[in-house]
Amino acid sequence: MLIHPWDASLDEAEWRSWIADGHDFGLLSVNGPPGRPPMAVPTHFAGGNGRLLIHLARPNPVWRALENDPNVLFTVFGDYTFVPGPWRAQPDTPPTDGVPTSYYTAVQFTCRATIVDDPEAKAELLRVQMAHFQPAGDHAGIVAGHPPYGRMLSGIRGLYLDVTEVRAKFKYDDHKPVGHRTAVADHLTARAQGLDLAAAAQQRRRLDRIGPYKQP
Repeated sequence: MLIHPWDASLDEAEWRSWIADGHDFGLLSVNGPPGRPPMAVPTHFAGGNGRLLIHLARPNPVWRALENDPNVLFTVFGDYTFVPGPWRAQPDTPPTDGVPTSYYTAVQFTCRATIVDDPEAKAELLRVQMAHFQPAGDHAGIVAGHPPYGRMLSGIRGLYLDVTEVRAKFKYDDHKPVGHRTAVADHLTARAQGLDLAAAAQQRRRLDRIGPYKQP
């Protein structure tokens, strides 16, 4: 993932806050078995403190690839939108000369995966996930050997993804003049399609922190 200086996370707290703000679905990318292409699995995740927690169905073909190579990437992205060319045209130039672009946030975790097959360890993994996704506790107990979840544990395998590196990108034209960024955010707010409002909020938040961009 290419990260320009103006796209980089301003600090660790920025990407952590973004992840914590409901961005808990990503793409697990795994090196394929020898002679086969890479594999990618979309999935929810939970966890923190350097470890992501995932579970997948036992028949998932990704297990063979993970057993061959446990080094993986997990990518979370969101707040994305398409910015049409006329919105980015230079002053005193025809609007049609503007070059379009995409805005988005992406956080990429480099991890080493450990497969979890022990029933009690899988139950604990699910308890952590449920505490995240259903914090009200409106679900039956998750206990190995006890219904309803106990009998289902054999149908899944867990994954511990121990994080070795994090790379975060916030691509919102932060190298452009303040007036340009403000105008694009206003356009996004007015269009209000898809994730326009979320992208505009990110652009304005970054603008408030950065102000006029200064080349490092």
